[in-house]
Amino acid sequence: MSKQTSSKNAPGKKTPGEKAPGARSAGAGSAAGVPAPAAAPAPETGNSPSSSPSPSPSPSLELSRRRLLGTVGAAGAAGLVVGGAGGAIGVAAAQAGSQDAAAKAVTSIGSTEVPFRPARAGQQAGITTPLQATGHLVAFDLAPDADRKAAAALLRRWSRTAEELMAGRTPDADTGVALDAGPSSLTVTFGFGHSFFGRTGLTKRRPVQLDPLPDFSADALDPERSNGDLWIQIGADDALVAFHALRALQKDAAGSARLRWQMNGFNRTPGATAHPMTARNLMGQIDGTNNPKPSDQDFDERIFVGRDADQAWMHGGSYAVVRRIRMLLDDWEKRSRHEQERVIGRRKDSGAPLTGGSETTPMRLEASGPDGLPVIPANAHARIAAPESNQGAAMLRRPFSFHDGFRKDGAPDAGLLFVCWQADPLRAFTQVQRKLDRGDALSRFLRHEASGLYAVPPAAEPGDYVGRPLLEG
Repeated sequence: MSKQTSSKNAPGKKTPGEKAPGARSAGAGSAAGVPAPAAAPAPETGNSPSSSPSPSPSPSLELSRRRLLGTVGAAGAAGLVVGGAGGAIGVAAAQAGSQDAAAKAVTSIGSTEVPFRPARAGQQAGITTPLQATGHLVAFDLAPDADRKAAAALLRRWSRTAEELMAGRTPDADTGVALDAGPSSLTVTFGFGHSFFGRTGLTKRRPVQLDPLPDFSADALDPERSNGDLWIQIGADDALVAFHALRALQKDAAGSARLRWQMNGFNRTPGATAHPMTARNLMGQIDGTNNPKPSDQDFDERIFVGRDADQAWMHGGSYAVVRRIRMLLDDWEKRSRHEQERVIGRRKDSGAPLTGGSETTPMRLEASGPDGLPVIPANAHARIAAPESNQGAAMLRRPFSFHDGFRKDGAPDAGLLFVCWQADPLRAFTQVQRKLDRGDALSRFLRHEASGLYAVPPAAEPGDYVGRPLLEG
């Protein structure tokens, strides 16, 4: 497993999940926030709502928080000063404190660095990395005259640029877009599509796991926004940092590859909730509760390719399935909370299974109600997608939400940029999706509009570039 260079290892920094000084505190009933999703979803910590409450903040600290959020206007400030000179001094101190708190908050988020090359050979960044606030998924097709040698040169350039940017350094001929920011947890992840191997004369080295995904009944796929020779996932906790990386990599591709499609996504900003929580999607549901966790004994076996792989260059890598899933939010939001919860099989507020407990309480799939029917309906999404219902099949879901405006009928063009990781897509994504396709209550509210499957090799070793064992082996 690769190790991230986290802010917890450096003095004066905070991890992305920590509440930054002066940040707004979410109430007990507030929505769950991002993860990353947690890396997989962020684990529950001692900061959970059940922990002992901390002492009430001082008036000046509370004022600082409110000012930082812009909730105290000129009239409010004037009212606080009316008490006399003491009040004026208190307001001035609070203003100074809020500015200091804001500076610290920006520094803690911006300074977090994820290494491009892990301390030991392992997976690329962006797989188990905690979810970032903003992301771009892009696919490229090689230029008509680009051969294997040109592809190797492109991956060499991309790897060099990604390493510089993830370290917070500026590459040559930089645009200056992100000059004022640190690395902001930037990650860049590279993968190869099925068509890449034919284009580069490497068909014999294409893994069988890259065989095309089967058709599903909910698919309405746009071929122009699917597949691609090369795939890049970019994530960061600052939108300008992510855009900067996107532009730099696109410039590097000039003459060697052309952009096939691009999708832009977002998640909740780290620190937006009182404590780390699993992400919510645009349906308002906590999303990712059953994600495998790096602490699971079989995590590496499920998510990363083992030494027994047919293609040695993929050992330590993973396979990414990417789907653009539009949510029919107008239809969904017409349903009562009770109906929504029965579709999912979990409570909307806490993510707890309908059989009781907390978000992490195991579902009791055998439990029946007074009417003799299952408490968690037979077609509930959580039941059908559960590993127990799929011979143990599991994948690491690491999505972004998207909103691309509105369609001609006025419905929001919004949903999930679904990204999942697994050692074998046939035994994970395909197996689960086939079952969902046959009777998932959630399917009627979703449209799968784009799809891709990519082989993501392990991280580059020192002095190497991503994919060198494939391209030069």
